[in-house]
Amino acid sequence: MAKRQLRWLKLDNAAKIYPAVKRRDWSNVFRLSITLDEPIDPDILQRALDTTVKRFPSIAVRMRRGMFWYYLEEIESAPKVVYEHSYPLTHMPFDDILKCAIRVLYYNNRIAVEFFHAVADGNGGMIFLKSLAAEYLEISKGIKIPCELGVYDRTEPPKDEEMADDFLKYAGSAKASRSEETAFQLKGRLEEDGFKNIIIAELDAGEVLKLARSYKVTITELMTAVMLKSFMELQSERVPKKRAKPIKALVPTNLRRMFPSNTLRNFVLYVTPGINPQLGDFSFDEILNEVHHQMELELTPKRMAARIYGNVRIEQMLILKILPLFIKNIGMKIGYSLNGEKKSCITISNLGVIRLPQEMSEHVKRFGFTLGVQHTSPNNCAMLTYNNSLYIALIRSIKEPVLERRFLLNLRDLGLKIKLKSNARRESTTERG
Repeated sequence: MAKRQLRWLKLDNAAKIYPAVKRRDWSNVFRLSITLDEPIDPDILQRALDTTVKRFPSIAVRMRRGMFWYYLEEIESAPKVVYEHSYPLTHMPFDDILKCAIRVLYYNNRIAVEFFHAVADGNGGMIFLKSLAAEYLEISKGIKIPCELGVYDRTEPPKDEEMADDFLKYAGSAKASRSEETAFQLKGRLEEDGFKNIIIAELDAGEVLKLARSYKVTITELMTAVMLKSFMELQSERVPKKRAKPIKALVPTNLRRMFPSNTLRNFVLYVTPGINPQLGDFSFDEILNEVHHQMELELTPKRMAARIYGNVRIEQMLILKILPLFIKNIGMKIGYSLNGEKKSCITISNLGVIRLPQEMSEHVKRFGFTLGVQHTSPNNCAMLTYNNSLYIALIRSIKEPVLERRFLLNLRDLGLKIKLKSNARRESTTERG
């Protein structure tokens, strides 16, 4: 029988930066997980993965080097599922990404998938995880789960629209300004062995939503304002006011909410709401007001289309098309080091409310979402809501938990009750995140 031709894909517009700016000790990776109501059987998980990867040829891929750009190539068979014996988001070496750009892990009742960000954003990754878990539950429990609410039919062929680079489709006709000031950067003592400290805060989603509505803002805006307040307080303790820098958060926005798109690839842009302490002291209400109006102003289809146009226009410049890959990599790495991480203090990503078919939700206890830290910024924040619980994952690569402590105290001061889990190394309190 003839060998099947493997699909290959150009990197989408947002993905091109990720392989170019990798470091020997850092790759841009994020993690999604699902916790079921019984221990994971690795053999069944492998069978489920073997089936599921065929449905997602834009996610089950490896990175390949071309003469002018990196590209993605479908893998011939599913990667082997791996028992998770270490902490989440251990370094994913680029040599591994050249073989497979995702890894599937299991531990007790949990299935986790870690994605190199060039492959997908959190929205596409969540569809892959839901579909994998549905396949696992159908095999292990002999049930039938409807293909709805982000659970895809693993027996149908992939659709072209799922593999499209929709940045090209929805680019506007005018360029938006991208000029931004450098933001405050929190520093600390790096963990010597690359260990990532993770704290999971669980809150009652109904209470958080009620509080957000009392301020007439969204949950994302509320949490962003609390985070900015925390950074503002930390900077004021460390830096004289005349040298204070802007306090900004990078907030990813799912463009599928603005433009009709079914792509499973990256289709996210960022806004960076913030405050400038040089203007004076900000109360929490003032910070929240700034965040709300800045996000409301930026998050419109026309402004996002203009931002997309600016990014696509750069990619389509003739000089960039003909430059060899190694020269492009040098240029993108320099640009990223000057602008990529310095324009915000932290990323705050909210995947929103996760919903499942009833037949599946009966067996699912929780979901998890964790961003990897950036190369120079030691903290990141990711959140999602499932079954009336808001889960906030706070990750750091430094020893000092100063940001988490301040953020959680500020949440408590707003009257919110918080349950905490941590992967702290102290044996008496250690839990896997």
